[in-house]
Amino acid sequence: MKPLTNIESNEYLSDADIDFINRLAKRIHTSGFVTPSVLFLEMVRPISSLGSHAMVFLGPIITGFMQSDGYYRAAELLNHKETLGILLDEIERLEMLDSNDEDGDIN
Repeated sequence: MKPLTNIESNEYLSDADIDFINRLAKRIHTSGFVTPSVLFLEMVRPISSLGSHAMVFLGPIITGFMQSDGYYRAAELLNHKETLGILLDEIERLEMLDSNDEDGDIN
């Protein structure tokens, strides 16, 4: 099931990119920090391009301390403002599904 298949700006997103965004959204959702994450992502949306360039600049230092599997791909995706909107939509979709499941368990 691909919840993000009807994206208007799909010309630069591959299936691997969509899967990466889904994994990132699920990780944010399971961490329990949905509200702070959404607030932070909304605040940095106007300067996301600058942030992606800073990620590339700091990449050699940061990847020395952590795995670089998705680091550079995330930097490339953050260069597009639409990607943050897609990530936010996916986080909100997961949160809505979770709240609907909780409402269904109560009844």
